[in-house]
Amino acid sequence: MGACMALCSIASCASCLCGSAPCLLSGCCPSTYNSTVSRLAFSFLLLLGTLVSVIMILPGMETQLKKIPGFCVGGTSIPMPGIVNKVNCDVIVGYKSVYRMCFAMACFFFLFFIIMIRVRSSKDPRASLQNGFWFFKFLVLVGITVGAFFIPDGTFNTVWFYFGMLGSFIFIIIQLILLVDFSHTWNQSWLENAEEGNGKCWFSALLSFTVLHYALAFSAVVVFYVYYTTGDDCTEHKVFISLNFIFCIIVSIVAILPKVQESQPSSGLLQASFISLYTMYVTWSAMTNNPNRKCNPSLLNLVQNTSTPTPTPAPGQGVQWWDAQGIIGLVIFFFCTLYASIRSSNNTQVNRLMQTKEGLAADDHEAATWEDGVRRAVDNEEEGVTYSYAFFHFSLFLASLYIMMTLTNWYQPDADYQAMQSCMQAVWVKISSSWIGLAVYLWTLVAPLILSNRDFN
Repeated sequence: MGACMALCSIASCASCLCGSAPCLLSGCCPSTYNSTVSRLAFSFLLLLGTLVSVIMILPGMETQLKKIPGFCVGGTSIPMPGIVNKVNCDVIVGYKSVYRMCFAMACFFFLFFIIMIRVRSSKDPRASLQNGFWFFKFLVLVGITVGAFFIPDGTFNTVWFYFGMLGSFIFIIIQLILLVDFSHTWNQSWLENAEEGNGKCWFSALLSFTVLHYALAFSAVVVFYVYYTTGDDCTEHKVFISLNFIFCIIVSIVAILPKVQESQPSSGLLQASFISLYTMYVTWSAMTNNPNRKCNPSLLNLVQNTSTPTPTPAPGQGVQWWDAQGIIGLVIFFFCTLYASIRSSNNTQVNRLMQTKEGLAADDHEAATWEDGVRRAVDNEEEGVTYSYAFFHFSLFLASLYIMMTLTNWYQPDADYQAMQSCMQAVWVKISSSWIGLAVYLWTLVAPLILSNRDFN
């Protein structure tokens, strides 16, 4: 009986994979919207590719693969009759594997970006490709991935490295926009709770988190000055830290100006403190890519109070992506990706920046349950899409490049394409993205004052 039920479940899942997004929900899932399910499904494909990349970059993976008889070129020193080693394991592990896996994901999402341009509602035939045919989309992703591993070494690594830097530069700005959105929603939600009752408790919580964010940001500035400016050639770090510290003070002051508060009552120091803390993270992440090791002590060395620099990976060694800034970068990425998949923002300015619309979805949760009692997602986009399909896929395209750069520590392939090394280009990309991100946040504050003839309510 159990086996029959299992077979029925598998058959049902198979039909759902070929069907639409609503069929992806099970009976234990809450009622939700078609648009949310589709975004979560695409994000799952991105996270699945990230997991594969993490596994293939783990140290010792190449050694384990070479133990498989007849798998790797140059593997299994014991000759075995009838077995010929055909796979170049130098390509399917390490940073070369990450480059190819992320290249496949980037191509997949860029393809959907092109297809979904100017989709206005679910009545568009292309909307069925967005919300259905998941099994076939998975096969397309697998096919592109397999083809990517046949790309020969050489200029591909260098060219794709620069593509990765450019895409990551834009994605860092998008991350900050999402964090602005999250902090606005957070602040507005708690202010509404304070107005409904127990105001002292909610205002105390807002104040506590604001003070915590500023305390962490200020502590980071002090640590940066102490440990990342000690060398004679660390002038750039002093400039980066000082400028970003000043910029954070400026946006914090602007956020509480009376005119800004009048046009945006929900604006406040919680958002500014949150953005300041993220800016300090980006500043630190940039300084960790400085090839001058005197200006770039590793976090582990600081904890252990040692002065031994962290070596750059040598030929034949994998890239150690699990340093502190890489792990924090992945955590922020996972949060922003999940938030972008389920977001329903009340921040009009950020919605316009993210090309989303509010108020088009019908609150018809009762329609989410069919007559058979099985839960289904509501098609809430018949009158108009609740988010830009094309922009969503473009964001995932950029996220694929950001994952690639994060897992490889933003290291650049050397001239022989056998090792990775730090480079100042990565430092400038991260720092400039932090400046542009702060400018975007500042614009969300002053836009209603400058463009007084437009409605920002």
